[in-house]
Amino acid sequence: MPLRLEPDVSRALPIQIAEAIRGQVTKGILLPGERVLSTRALATQLGVSRGSVVTAYDQLTAEGYLTAAVGSGTVINPQLPHAQAPETPGPLANKRASTGLTLTPGLPDTAGILTPEWRAAWREAANHPLSDTTELPREIAHHLRHMRGLKVDPRRIVVTAGARDGLTLLLRAIGGHLRIGVESPGYPSLRRIPAALGHDLIEVPTDHDGVTVPGVLDALIVTPSHQYPYGTSLPAARRAALVEWARDHDALIIEDDFDSELRYVGQPLPALTALGPEHTVLLGTFSSVISPSIACGYVVLPERLLEPVADIRRIFGQPVGAIPQAALAHYMASGALRRHTGRMRRAYKRRRDVVQDILSDVPGATLLPIIGGLHAVLLCDEAVVERAADNGLSLKPLRDYWGGAAAEEGIVLGFGHLSDEELRKALEILRSALEQPSHD
Repeated sequence: MPLRLEPDVSRALPIQIAEAIRGQVTKGILLPGERVLSTRALATQLGVSRGSVVTAYDQLTAEGYLTAAVGSGTVINPQLPHAQAPETPGPLANKRASTGLTLTPGLPDTAGILTPEWRAAWREAANHPLSDTTELPREIAHHLRHMRGLKVDPRRIVVTAGARDGLTLLLRAIGGHLRIGVESPGYPSLRRIPAALGHDLIEVPTDHDGVTVPGVLDALIVTPSHQYPYGTSLPAARRAALVEWARDHDALIIEDDFDSELRYVGQPLPALTALGPEHTVLLGTFSSVISPSIACGYVVLPERLLEPVADIRRIFGQPVGAIPQAALAHYMASGALRRHTGRMRRAYKRRRDVVQDILSDVPGATLLPIIGGLHAVLLCDEAVVERAADNGLSLKPLRDYWGGAAAEEGIVLGFGHLSDEELRKALEILRSALEQPSHD
């Protein structure tokens, strides 16, 4: 894979990697149907963390540049047209290259983590490479008690390489052929895991209260604290109904707890696992509050799944090394993670306010309430995606988050990864594109 990255500290590595691969597809260097390197192999080739490559691949898959199939790895989407690079870039290409801004969701601000406390935690871990790996589950339990009001026995916490690894581990431990419900619309990353493992994926519609109570399923993946992409939170009555459904059907609720701590209105909501601990699995990750590159998360399991999950771990091994686990444990034990989360929540809230200031009164567009997280939903004419691209701004259409139901027109925009100045510039380009009359 002839890929190189030019040093650019102003942009996150996943963005640079995605742009480099996208550019090679556009130029015809990478052809439809060709297999790309595994995330691990490409990370080694580029000298970056695997998490950065995983994030870039997720983004390119969501955009339709990459596809993944069981047994065949990740390939350039065979349905893409064979591109031919122009001999000389035209004015539009120059215009897009000169701006290079993206409001693609899912990317946090990672610059704030580079503090003396972060470096000290890694030095301490490196000085004791044979650290006790039970330390991190204990710190995660302490973290959940303080930040989520959830009291959990550390024995029920299993360290993972992120939410996708946690879900894969869980489904392998359950075994059999399962019917897995997913929110529609919903976050595209986790919904690909069940089908990749050979299970049936069932689209469960959402309404103004979030995901609806489904029919007969073996498990349901939900985002009760911050539904993706609309950002709503499940009210108490719907939460109770879901837990009752799980008990009545002996089903499992798989609670994706992403962005739960990045809440701008009120306090973080209680986890579903507090209501039904024997029928709920909590998937947690540090991607939003630290960085996707940390590639570390956890699952909180019911007692009945502890041994099956441990059996799978013994077979496939622990993907997160002892040194990263120890570094994260030291960082959490010092209280630095809570302080960092507070700082980032304030920074993200400030950027959320910028989004609201610039986009809340655009004629013909409706900005939905942003109660937390790093993205916003703007209901508008999807033609704005192409108009913004003509001015160097990359956007994601709302329909990309649906599995089958008719999608509303609009865009999902991420505001966490840009500086305040970059964000204002990108939003002004977007507002200008929204105000530009469409031509049928």
